[in-house]
Amino acid sequence: MQTNMQGAGTPTRGGTVLMGDSAAQMYLTLTVAGQLCGVPVLAVRDIMAAPSITRVPLAPREVAGSLNLRGRIVTAIDLRRRLGLPLREAGAPPPMSVVVEQGSELYSLLCDAVGEVVPLRSEGFASNPPTLDTVWREVSQGVHRQDGQLLIVLDVDRILTID
Repeated sequence: MQTNMQGAGTPTRGGTVLMGDSAAQMYLTLTVAGQLCGVPVLAVRDIMAAPSITRVPLAPREVAGSLNLRGRIVTAIDLRRRLGLPLREAGAPPPMSVVVEQGSELYSLLCDAVGEVVPLRSEGFASNPPTLDTVWREVSQGVHRQDGQLLIVLDVDRILTID
């Protein structure tokens, strides 16, 4: 499965589009270790089942490796490792790849599952709760209650900042 998600609008930091307070912003939902997350649709370029990933020697542990996307080499980031979560269990379904763009480079965010594109109204956003793990707070723009679940809105720029 592969989808091109290019959007229109004026992106700002992390691909978020500035809109009026009552306007909804569109987010792609994804799941990492059972946690519902969202990334701005305007940052997403492709969604696909993770293809063969080539390990990169001496890369930071969050870097799963690189993959070939229509002739372009794309760095794959394992969101479980990036967020300090346990690795996938043996026999678990392969990860999904959400390809995002930062500058002129493409990156693949490896997640457990990809959901749907949903509008999130600005009045439903809240700042990060103090109980949110430090690693999550560093990469989150805030939270949003979605269908009785807490959706963590990921900041793509911060996710890709690996020390």
